[in-house]
Amino acid sequence: MSAPRRTTTASAIFLLAIFALTGCGQQKGRSEVLNHSTEGHLSIGITYDQPGLGQHLADDTVRGFDVDVAKYIAQRLNVPENGISWKQVPLADREIAIERGEVDFIAAAYSITAQRQQRVTFAGPYYIAAQDLLVREDEKSINGPGELTGRRLCSVKGTTSAERVRQQYAANVQLVEYPQFDRCITALLAAQVDAVTTDDVILAGYLAKNPELLRLVGRKFGEERYGIGLRKGDDEGRTRINAAIQQMISSGAWNAALTRNFPSPEFQPNPPPQVGQE
Repeated sequence: MSAPRRTTTASAIFLLAIFALTGCGQQKGRSEVLNHSTEGHLSIGITYDQPGLGQHLADDTVRGFDVDVAKYIAQRLNVPENGISWKQVPLADREIAIERGEVDFIAAAYSITAQRQQRVTFAGPYYIAAQDLLVREDEKSINGPGELTGRRLCSVKGTTSAERVRQQYAANVQLVEYPQFDRCITALLAAQVDAVTTDDVILAGYLAKNPELLRLVGRKFGEERYGIGLRKGDDEGRTRINAAIQQMISSGAWNAALTRNFPSPEFQPNPPPQVGQE
């Protein structure tokens, strides 16, 4: 009689282990974004130093187009603004922050690339930017990326912009990299570098702060598709966020957010993108 009982006990333990493993697997496969949104809160990664896109102000609030997009997505996921925890994420650490679960998603001028898609799932795009150059107002010899050979070019570590210039336009450019764009702008104003390169929408924000000292070259090149970065494999979250972005565009809120954050007539934003073409 004892032998059958031991077999029954062993079988039960084995089945419980299988159920536990299955349950763990299902939990891992669930959308962290949707799980947390049902609890009424989200942790969202943004930049703190990009005027017009994502900026942390002295009164401890955040403002910008990326911020407005993130707020709209949260609202469509039934998370109120006071349920959002904003987290500053350095551009070079965006994949790491997502993989470690430090944020539920990132809205930070996050260009969709094949390399990043190996580690991150993207929703969007929610904006398509072009690359440009920002120079000092009195700098007349730089009017495009092909005129940067031997010049000092500043960009932020972990971005795609400087590498595109080096590979396609000026192999001998002297690249200077900082962790944040505001340090590039400070170096440009101090004549420590000759130009700053990144997406035109980012440069337009800095131009608005220094319109008499800086000049946007206006020779646009390349293309950057901004996406919302999610945990790898979160297809359910991507679908819901894509629907929110599409609703933001069709409702007019998308265009209103662009106009509010980039009011200068010198910058003409691109039209809405085709959402879902990551």
